[in-house]
Amino acid sequence: MTNELSPEEEILFDSLLDYLSQSRGFDFSSFKRSTLRRRIIKRMESNQIATFAEYLTYLEQHPEEFQPLFNTILINVTSFFRDPQVWTYLQEELLPSLVNAKLPNDPIRCWSAGCASGEEAYTIAIVLAEILGLEQFKERVKIFATDIDEAALQEARRSEYTGKQLESVPEELRAKYFILIPRGDYYFLPELRRNIIFGSHNLFKDAPISHIDLLICRNTLMYFTADTQSLILNRFHFSLNHSGVLVLGKAEMLLTQGDMLKPLNLQHRIFNCVPPKIEKIPPLSQAIPTKEEDTLINIYLQLQEIAFESAPIAQIILDREGNLVRSNQVARTWFNLQLLDVGKPLQDLEFSYRPLELRSLMERVYREQSMVNIPNVVHQMPDGTTKYLDIQINPLGQLQSSITGIFITATDVTALWHLEQDLEKANRALTVANTELQTTNEELETTNEELQSTNEELETTNEELQSTNEELETLNEELRVTNEELQSLNDEVNYRTAMAAKDITFLNAVLSCIRYGVIVIDRQSNILIWNQQSEELWGLRSTEVQGQSIFGLDIGLPINQIVEPIRRCLNDEASQQTLTLSAVNRRGRSMECNLKLDLLINDSQEKLGVIITIEEVGADTN
Repeated sequence: MTNELSPEEEILFDSLLDYLSQSRGFDFSSFKRSTLRRRIIKRMESNQIATFAEYLTYLEQHPEEFQPLFNTILINVTSFFRDPQVWTYLQEELLPSLVNAKLPNDPIRCWSAGCASGEEAYTIAIVLAEILGLEQFKERVKIFATDIDEAALQEARRSEYTGKQLESVPEELRAKYFILIPRGDYYFLPELRRNIIFGSHNLFKDAPISHIDLLICRNTLMYFTADTQSLILNRFHFSLNHSGVLVLGKAEMLLTQGDMLKPLNLQHRIFNCVPPKIEKIPPLSQAIPTKEEDTLINIYLQLQEIAFESAPIAQIILDREGNLVRSNQVARTWFNLQLLDVGKPLQDLEFSYRPLELRSLMERVYREQSMVNIPNVVHQMPDGTTKYLDIQINPLGQLQSSITGIFITATDVTALWHLEQDLEKANRALTVANTELQTTNEELETTNEELQSTNEELETTNEELQSTNEELETLNEELRVTNEELQSLNDEVNYRTAMAAKDITFLNAVLSCIRYGVIVIDRQSNILIWNQQSEELWGLRSTEVQGQSIFGLDIGLPINQIVEPIRRCLNDEASQQTLTLSAVNRRGRSMECNLKLDLLINDSQEKLGVIITIEEVGADTN
């Protein structure tokens, strides 16, 4: 199958991705399409399947195929102290200053995103334990390690690695942080393992982990589209503390996140978090009404209740635990809320994710203690119409005290949105008219357009180079995985060949020690074994008769007289038979010999052939 797909193949490929999403919950729409297609085709070739339609049918009939398919798509390539220069910089320069900037008892929170089989998370633990000491590490450090591949996470949780996997760990660190277990593998120090939490996490769907000091996500973003990369980086910015640090892979570069992340060491792809601006909220009045004002206050409260309920904008109040406290008539109509929903947790309501994901925005409000505004949110109304809403999420409380709740408003700006569209069209028309009138500036405008075109071409070239670099890095990872698989197969074949040679040598030694002739034939009467004593009796070497029919041999043994006994053995009429025959040995001497025929069977009681033992009557067998 070629890399370029026809329109019909593109449709079948989309159908396959939809099936994976619906049946197993894996949404690959945010992955780079070329990389995703290449990995799926590789798995199809392993199963000798030519088309996407056939592979979809195969998945429906063989559910066990899902796991190897996902293992092929989610390339889990990692190792201890991968890219040693980066870890040297972290251990000697960056992490000591990050630790010294915190108070002595402040926790240190780290996140290894896309951790695969866990080597990176344990490397973070080793580096921090070296900086802090074991006791401080156990009291202060918490490491979160996440991935969407559950099989890789199971391997990481075992914290058990082979000597080959630990080759990149210096000997003194291996002896200090790993325990050698009887079967020859190594187990990470249990008292430090308790500080590492492994869990399944989707970077562009699940809520990010908050208050992170060190976030490492290496060579993971390169598998996603540019839009998804931007979304994930926004979530990373939300996760990081104001002094937090983000470490990316060598194939990844930030080109559009200057307002959130600034380079600390561009060579090693290390970035600082840019703190968000926090707007202060004026304190609430602490005045207590007098007794004479009670009646007036009751009237005011009734007016406030009526105003809240009849307000032309949607208004929703949530308490500190995220439970619904109040919603007015407009909010209930727009967002499918009921009066009975009061007291329910936000995550149990459709409003928590439609028309937009609220929980991550609320966490941002709690963290920054400031209002968040999301303009022009598209919302499908219950009657089928579409509205554009400006949604504001406001904290209820003051900066010097904890926030007591959240106040959410949604304003219908559909008419304004349409006016803006009309205004934009009018502006475009006005621009065309002005361009036609400004004939004296034509030469300058042309030059400006040429410069702008050149700039766009340079930007496009830069993006293509970045994409090519990421593709090459992906191919490199794939080749490395394939090489490791081939090496494992080669080791297994060499091992089995050595064992087979050992068994054959042992069998030949046993047969050479037997002082009477042994002939083993299969069910077709072809010779499998012809021992040394048989060579002495009949004058034919093992290499001359092996694989030939015993009935085609011209030797001094009357073969025609053992045809019937062999047949009876194979037909279970007599599994053991003994007979005496007159024969002539290789030297032409007549002799009497006893023949014993035994049925050859395996552990499964399958008939494999017949064992014929020949002993010369009166011969010395000592």
